[in-house]
Amino acid sequence: MAERNSEPSVQERAGRPFPVSWDQFHRDCRALTWRLNEVGPFQAVIAITRGGLVPAAIVARELGLRVIDTVCVASYDHDKQGDLKVLKGISEQTAKLGGGTGKGLLIVDDLVDTGKTGRLVRQLLPDAHFATVYAKPKGRPLVDTYITEVSQDTWIYFPWDTALSFQPPIRDGAA
Repeated sequence: MAERNSEPSVQERAGRPFPVSWDQFHRDCRALTWRLNEVGPFQAVIAITRGGLVPAAIVARELGLRVIDTVCVASYDHDKQGDLKVLKGISEQTAKLGGGTGKGLLIVDDLVDTGKTGRLVRQLLPDAHFATVYAKPKGRPLVDTYITEVSQDTWIYFPWDTALSFQPPIRDGAA
């Protein structure tokens, strides 16, 4: 039988759960788009995968943008934060739209946490506009536009990470 790592996961250390429903996330993405509409125009949206895919799709639709690209960065293995890896950079065509520095490009992610991913993407596209739906204090200075700030010790449960399940009534012993 494999031993469980005794070090607590990022999720376990976070402490404060913040569940977000699909409806709430969609409303937050639209609110983000209202703010971005005043900042643009943008030539393309770049989603930081995987968390930025859903908000980037909503923002692109609302802003009428057809050019959507991705920068694929891995920093979490389920719930353990590790070293950053750029798995895929933006395309040459998208980079040309931003003049090589990202000017006129919009980077979208679901959350900025510690800022590690944000710093890496900022190095790739220093003049791009960086927007997230949620921001934690350590990463917030890297973001140009966001909707909701949550405490550093909050763990956001995104709708794509959760499933509905039956909860027994309290009288039946539910916690």
